[in-house]
Amino acid sequence: MTGIRIAVAEPVITKDAAENGAKVRELMKSAAAGKARLIQFPEGQLSGYPKEQLQDWSEVDWRVVRDELEKIKQLAARLKLWVVLGSAHPLTPPNRPHNSLYVISDAGQVVDRYDKRFCSHTEITNFFSPGFEPIVFDVDGYRFGCAICVEINFPQVFSEYERLGVECLLLSAYPVDKVFEVKARAYAAITNYWVAMSLPAQTADLMPSGLIAPDGTYVSTVTAPAELTIATIDRDDPAYDVPLRHTRPWRTTARKGAIYRARRITDDPRSTNHTCI
Repeated sequence: MTGIRIAVAEPVITKDAAENGAKVRELMKSAAAGKARLIQFPEGQLSGYPKEQLQDWSEVDWRVVRDELEKIKQLAARLKLWVVLGSAHPLTPPNRPHNSLYVISDAGQVVDRYDKRFCSHTEITNFFSPGFEPIVFDVDGYRFGCAICVEINFPQVFSEYERLGVECLLLSAYPVDKVFEVKARAYAAITNYWVAMSLPAQTADLMPSGLIAPDGTYVSTVTAPAELTIATIDRDDPAYDVPLRHTRPWRTTARKGAIYRARRITDDPRSTNHTCI
């Protein structure tokens, strides 16, 4: 088999970190049984998400969050499975937490953490401290990046990951409107990389979680009562020859601008005079 199999989860998120952690481990086992190498979870999956499950950080028992995270790390090592897990990440009081995605390797180690950079007005005012850096990591020769929810409204996030050589962007979210899906599919087609979109079951009426291909079409989606979908990312799949082998390289060249500057007309008044007809 070529490529890499990834699982995209769509579980219910609760305010109980122990219950959320148990669900994460259940879906990890299902992903491993389906021969996935990586499983992705929604924004706020472990801790619960502010404004939805949580109204204040005092409702979170951070000791339980850490205990559950440790159990998830141990299971990741046993299953030889990478895990990208949404959770609030506590800082030293009185600093507010980050809104994060933990990247847990198949050796059971947190090898990186993505902290949401573009927080919403409510998040930055009442709940979270922002992050400032993109992250990329490689699994079986494929490069992944991470983004969270409202960052879908910031094109520079997606173009930055394109420049960093990402082949699949893991977009974990808690969306509030249906146009979110349109944006995700558009970015996949514009950047010509896969976009894996993991959302909570609470938002299934807006759109499905799933894997979007580099041409903006769905590879696979979560269909209830299932809570995850498993699909293959394969850069050698001939179905994506045009976006991966032609469109993405050409757009990289076009953005540099040399092909246009070399053909710029400077001595023709019919070009330089913008009022002539």
